[in-house]
Amino acid sequence: MNIEKINETGTDIAVISSSDVVIADTQSALDLIMSVKYNTGAERIVLPKELICEEFFILSTGIAGEILQKFINYHMKAAIYGDYSHYTSKPLKDFIYESNQGRDIFFTATKEEAVRRLART
Repeated sequence: MNIEKINETGTDIAVISSSDVVIADTQSALDLIMSVKYNTGAERIVLPKELICEEFFILSTGIAGEILQKFINYHMKAAIYGDYSHYTSKPLKDFIYESNQGRDIFFTATKEEAVRRLART
């Protein structure tokens, strides 16, 4: 896993990259949050959706809620970017829409858009 710290309009943001899934459960999400805070001091994370286990996007598993609750509890804002067009679940589409209306968790198409969203909050 690679953590790159960038500064966008005065806001520190950690951009995560990896060839492996980084978030597979609540413990790995917590590990990521703590690694980012310790290594960068940033309170915002950008990562591609491929670094999150696919079960996250099946809302009935409850994994998304558990993982995102860790982000909220530890005051870490996140933007997850990628192609969501192949998901047909209406609850997931509604979840993404509602998340994007808030101030803590965002789902975007591109890394650049993810960085912009986090820099504005």
